[in-house]
Amino acid sequence: MKKLPIVSGLLLVSVFVSACSSEGGAAGGTAKPAGSADKSGAGEAVTLKFMGWEASPLETESVKKGLDSFMKSHPNIKVDYQPVPNAQYSQKLLTLLAGNAAPDVFFLGATDYRSFQKRDVLLELTPLFKQDNMSLDDFIPSAAQIMNIGGKVYGISSCTVSPVLYYNKAVFDKANIPYPPSDPGKAWTWEQFRDTAKKLTVKQGDKVAQYGAFGLENFYMTTAEIFSNGGKMFNQDGTKMALNTPEAKQVLQSIYDLRVKDGASPTAKTLESIGMKANQMLQTGKVAMVVDGSWGLQELATMGFPVGVAALPKFKEAKTHGQAHVHAAAAKTKHPKEAWELLKFLSSDEYQTQNISAGLWMPNRKSLYTEEGMKKWFNKSVHPEGFARLVAFFRDAEPYPFTLITQNKVNDIITEETDKLWYSGQSVDDTLKNIETRSNAELAK
Repeated sequence: MKKLPIVSGLLLVSVFVSACSSEGGAAGGTAKPAGSADKSGAGEAVTLKFMGWEASPLETESVKKGLDSFMKSHPNIKVDYQPVPNAQYSQKLLTLLAGNAAPDVFFLGATDYRSFQKRDVLLELTPLFKQDNMSLDDFIPSAAQIMNIGGKVYGISSCTVSPVLYYNKAVFDKANIPYPPSDPGKAWTWEQFRDTAKKLTVKQGDKVAQYGAFGLENFYMTTAEIFSNGGKMFNQDGTKMALNTPEAKQVLQSIYDLRVKDGASPTAKTLESIGMKANQMLQTGKVAMVVDGSWGLQELATMGFPVGVAALPKFKEAKTHGQAHVHAAAAKTKHPKEAWELLKFLSSDEYQTQNISAGLWMPNRKSLYTEEGMKKWFNKSVHPEGFARLVAFFRDAEPYPFTLITQNKVNDIITEETDKLWYSGQSVDDTLKNIETRSNAELAK
């Protein structure tokens, strides 16, 4: 799905995207109208190349399972799925689209969606979207807002993902501490979260044998806490950064203090040095709580320990944000009709629900959040007790703000400056000031 801007690049978060290449696709070229005739003919066999990144073997398996179902119901369309390494995916995809090897259909990170559309490399889907009676009103608000570019659609999402709080029930049981609430309306305050993290931090001599919490230094997760405190990333039209505020300062200082003053949270570099990922730390009880993306549940559910999931701690109001990759087609694909059939399938209930049921995603359709809709995907062997009370967290999430801008160098600026905060002694005040000054210069270009 989801690429996401990730602080230090060391944390266990990545959102999934898939794409592949057939022929054509020059950046800046004139896009073929989405409804134009396809030379292949309605029944002629067509091969669509579909490129994506290898986020995890489990995700790749899920995607392939869905594609097998699509090809059975569309015998004239063969989908050649080619997952590629995650590193530099966006740049590789853009290079293919600008050359003579453009993908037909591909996953596109939501934070890249607007910048790619600005380069005229995406097939406009609005006519076909309307032709098949699809409406943005069918989607949850965050998904609809992300897909909508000036009233037009160039990519369709299959899901949503959001930051949540995972915890190891066995660690809580051993310490006789109540679990964090799944219900966002009963979410822990920051002070409750901090106090619990301190209680669950265990030292053996000078070394920490068990940390209370991990993950909030990742700015993808930090953003949700800033929302919780009433803060914003950008102004109303996304032309200026609006991060240097007391609300953001309180959040960053609180996260910093949790690690430095309380010693209750390891850094990403700590995990790297011991060769463990966040999920492994949680599984082995080396950390009690992990803030990570909702997609992590697919792996956690297979790891053989009692995992719980809860709403994020709140400052003023429990909040999270939502986003996910979109599926798009190359502006100059030679098979727009078949590409649309695949894109439509990849946004269908059939494709969504198999991956939601596995714990990989959450739905992006309003209908799948109703009592009847949830029956299509809720899986007791994957979704922990109390998960049903958490679904409103995803349905009502604000859009991830970096999906609504085109200058994604801002993400690199944030990574550079927050790394100075976490690792080099830069103050919170200077960090926020530098992020805003540098980002506004970039946004003004």
